[in-house]
Amino acid sequence: MGDTLLTDDVRRVITAGRLGHLVTVNRDGSPQVSVVWTGLDGDDIVIGHMMHGAKVTNIARDPRVALTIEAEGTNPIGLANHLVVHGRARLVEGGAPELLQRLAEVYLGPGVKFPPFDDPPPGHVIHISAERIGGSGPWTE
Repeated sequence: MGDTLLTDDVRRVITAGRLGHLVTVNRDGSPQVSVVWTGLDGDDIVIGHMMHGAKVTNIARDPRVALTIEAEGTNPIGLANHLVVHGRARLVEGGAPELLQRLAEVYLGPGVKFPPFDDPPPGHVIHISAERIGGSGPWTE
């Protein structure tokens, strides 16, 4: 895709410090949902994960993901704005503690240490390339 789907409005939602809900596909085709912190790396949505959990296993096997994040404001009939991203994820080994520290400044507050222990495992950074944007908000108008 030449043009990014990540408009300024979409970028603000991704970096606002609201919890995201990442859906990956289990081996049996059922959905697996994880609550995640979200950030940006260029035109990729990034999520850090220090252990080898279900979302990492699922993405390694099937890169299709969906991500939802609540957003500020309401639509014309009063329903809360929300962002829905459909895309493909890729795993990058290492870098999770550094990303989580950066995101902790947004989600937990300035000056916090996260992870809250020494020598965390390198984990993975999940990079999501958006293929379709939906939900309710200025990004769908």
